[in-house]
Amino acid sequence: MPRVAGALPLPSGDSPRDDVDLVRAAQIDSTAFVALYERYRDRVYWYLLTRTDTAEDADDLLQLVFLKALDALTHYRVEKGPFPAWLFGIARNTAATFHARRPPTVAWDLVPEILLPVDEHDLEARLLRQEDLSRLRQLFGSLDAPKRELLVLRFVSGLTIAEIAGVIGKSEAATKKQLMRTLHRLKEHYHDYTP
Repeated sequence: MPRVAGALPLPSGDSPRDDVDLVRAAQIDSTAFVALYERYRDRVYWYLLTRTDTAEDADDLLQLVFLKALDALTHYRVEKGPFPAWLFGIARNTAATFHARRPPTVAWDLVPEILLPVDEHDLEARLLRQEDLSRLRQLFGSLDAPKRELLVLRFVSGLTIAEIAGVIGKSEAATKKQLMRTLHRLKEHYHDYTP
């Protein structure tokens, strides 16, 4: 899969209306699905990368996710929720099936470098960044799998609260509350951490 190393692909001006039009076109002509693939490929890939041990596994799952999505596209209904929630639901289920015999993990080391900006020439900043990452890695690892996934869906995959709610099957209010509690817990424990 061609991708930009270290870049986190976030939505740029995409609107739900654009998705509706693209989905309808793809439901009529499957070749139009390419536009949906190109729009969501990188976001789904980054999500899958956090759910797998290797880039190769993420690539394989990415192909499977989009094949499943294309196959099921005629069953997608706009009124049941936003397209990204539906698509990431497929990605989530595909990753869960892939890991059926292993406990779910989210590898903090696979979070894109764009989220970790630091001047390569500033040794002190690099050392502080490494210390901060170690602290965050420990805190992130202490969360249960659903909370880690919630953070990945929001900050790695760039989904909205509504889209995340659709993926995890909870209300927007419950999703927002769980996300805020998780962030609050991380913030509280961040400064209390001792290696």
